[in-house]
Amino acid sequence: MARKLASRFVAGETVEEAVSAAQELARRGITPSLDFLGESISAESEAAAARDVYLRMLDQMAAAGLEVNVSVKLTQMGLDISEELCHTNMTRILDKARALRGFVRLDMESSDYTQKTLDFFSRRLFGAYQDHCGVVIQSALRRSEQDIDDLIGLRARVRLCKGAYLEPPAVAFPDKKDVDRNYRLLMERLLLKGNYPGIATHDEKLIEHARHFVKLHGISSERFEFQMLYGVRRDLQTRLRQAGYHMRVYIPFGNQWYPYLMRRLAERPANIAFILGNLIRESVPGR
Repeated sequence: MARKLASRFVAGETVEEAVSAAQELARRGITPSLDFLGESISAESEAAAARDVYLRMLDQMAAAGLEVNVSVKLTQMGLDISEELCHTNMTRILDKARALRGFVRLDMESSDYTQKTLDFFSRRLFGAYQDHCGVVIQSALRRSEQDIDDLIGLRARVRLCKGAYLEPPAVAFPDKKDVDRNYRLLMERLLLKGNYPGIATHDEKLIEHARHFVKLHGISSERFEFQMLYGVRRDLQTRLRQAGYHMRVYIPFGNQWYPYLMRRLAERPANIAFILGNLIRESVPGR
């Protein structure tokens, strides 16, 4: 049952399956960001193997005529083993992405890694790869307003999401209304001053707020993009694209699909009903 659920939100276990899913989205005018699932690697050989998957992924995206865009977690590249190992692996990936005119997004992990990720991004990568590398900020974290201001000052490309990790109240807002309020605040700041931000949410109220905000301030749809997860709100993805907005879909793949699915479900209890409801609707003939 878990594997059946995951198949809706994870594009298989191989690079080829992920690229095929990206091609299908591209035919609908939606751009991809591929993500090879896995994090918290503790062996150099595993980090090297994950790096090699990314190198192959970049080549195959380019060969398929897709926009080359991937997301990667630093702990998957060996950050917990050594910063030097992580830097070596990341520069291999970024060198390849730059050669292919692609882009690499550093995913944000739990709050234990927020400062480490931002330091690694700004001190180790951004100077050499600023046109080919970006980072993620989570509106659930109390610190994110200052982080957004710092990244706007760098002219760094930011993906803004709510955050999928369970965090202590001292670190993150415990109530959804506060997470949403902070999201609106950070989103407005990015839309006004950011460098092509990714507005990553499935929340229709936040999306409508963004649409109203950009219209009110005369912000072109070329200056930002909406982002969503593979398999989530496919109807809304299509509607936004048809309305003339750029839409990017984050496409995870790999054999670490189970922890990914569990985190998506834990992120918001209503997701369980949403997933089951959609599976039932898709199983009814003629729907």
